[in-house]
Amino acid sequence: MHLSFSLFALKTKTAMDLLIRNLMLPITLTLLLLVIDNSEANASQMFFSGTKFPHGSPPYLDKDEGSMQITISEKGLNYAKDLLVSEALQVLTSLRVSDMEKSEQVPFIGAVRVKLSNITLDNIMVPSSTFNLGQSGINIVASQVEVNLTMNWKYSYRSSLIPFIISDKGRALVKVKGIEVGSTLQLNEQNGTLYLISMECGTLVNDIIITLDGGASWFYQGLVDAFEGRIRAAVESAVTSKLMESITKLDSFLQSLPKEIGIDDTVALNFTVMQTPVVGPTSISIGVEGLFVDVRPSDVLLLPVYNVQPRISCSGPSKMLEIALSQAVLNSAAVVYTNEGLLNWLVDKLPEQSLLNTASWRFFVPQLYNKYPNDDMTLNISISSPPSITITLDGVEAVVVADMVVDVVDGNDIIPVACISMVISASGFMGVSGNNITGAADLSDLTLKLKWSNIGNFHMRFIQAIVRTLVKDVLLPSVNQHLKRGFPLPIIKNFRVQDADVLYGESQLLVCADVQYML
Repeated sequence: MHLSFSLFALKTKTAMDLLIRNLMLPITLTLLLLVIDNSEANASQMFFSGTKFPHGSPPYLDKDEGSMQITISEKGLNYAKDLLVSEALQVLTSLRVSDMEKSEQVPFIGAVRVKLSNITLDNIMVPSSTFNLGQSGINIVASQVEVNLTMNWKYSYRSSLIPFIISDKGRALVKVKGIEVGSTLQLNEQNGTLYLISMECGTLVNDIIITLDGGASWFYQGLVDAFEGRIRAAVESAVTSKLMESITKLDSFLQSLPKEIGIDDTVALNFTVMQTPVVGPTSISIGVEGLFVDVRPSDVLLLPVYNVQPRISCSGPSKMLEIALSQAVLNSAAVVYTNEGLLNWLVDKLPEQSLLNTASWRFFVPQLYNKYPNDDMTLNISISSPPSITITLDGVEAVVVADMVVDVVDGNDIIPVACISMVISASGFMGVSGNNITGAADLSDLTLKLKWSNIGNFHMRFIQAIVRTLVKDVLLPSVNQHLKRGFPLPIIKNFRVQDADVLYGESQLLVCADVQYML
């Protein structure tokens, strides 16, 4: 699979000034969403905003897709373009051109040896730049680019009338106007890795104006005649060489992108590219797997992955970035963490510690107190199957089925006395903190059923209040602590997500955000 990034042909005198930067725009816009900056995971401020889609679920993901889709909007493309224009100017400033030397015939004087040295790009101006998206890819245009060069000049000649060498030297300013830079790039995807190929690359100089500081009047025209073409060719060659160097570096960078980003010692997020990036009328979309995976060898089969459908949109004010997540992403996290045994709790401390003593249960489960009077207890809670997570128009809902084994601490012995099956229904919302997607959950409903007992039967309604307090004061705070840290969004390093909104659809959610480049 491949995506072709095409610029107007040089003969049409269009330009892409950004390609003279090590991170050229089209690919930077792609990489914007494929490199994770885990340093944002501890950002202190949280921004939560939940919004329904105004007309139900948007048609960007099929209901069962387990993928992420990232879209850079027109606003985001313009921001990246302007940012990279500024950086490109800094990179080209002080670019050196090779020294030049030539012998030129001057009327009435003869052969004059001229040398130009220390040829340096001193100042670059890009009056305007635009881009257009089409079926062929991204067309980027920079008009009437001007470059100022400074150089040292020196000439020498010998006259038959004078028995010694005549020479002079000085400085010159060269204004190169109407530079056009162009490249045709192709972005290929193979086995989840992106490759960058340069199909065409070149630079065109339209006009040169040379101003001398010192030197005889006859020398000016001789210098122009001798070196105008060579200066033009040298600038074109230097800029094109820099461009090709940048493309090569960027290709290496693309191939080095990790396909998995670690969350902790056992779990990672898989950001393998799933399909060819899609160029729309005003945006670029990229599908990645986006599922949680176990980093250790495992025979457990996780949720199926499907190619993401590139049809997403944000409502309200325009944002730079849109990231769509299907509920399969969240369910994959539930599967992995359940299989790793990370959703189990041993409760031996409570804010109201007396609840973990049989004396507090004597009116609800008298046989427990009678058999084990005033003994301490522990509650061993384990998730018997992965939680089921559903994204609705109103937020996120989860159903958790867990077993709670009531243990009595009788001296040095831990005695299991009963097992209660719990069905916990929770509702919550998602948000963005730094470059992480985060969340928070609250208890919606709780159903209890006695699974087995060594102390006889007892009614669940009698202990409902105790277990509800346990869930609200112990389990949910523990879960919310992890949800508050969240997991990384696919954002390139040195970019910070800002003003993020979260929109909900059936079986999917959409993060709409701006980004800011942080030096």
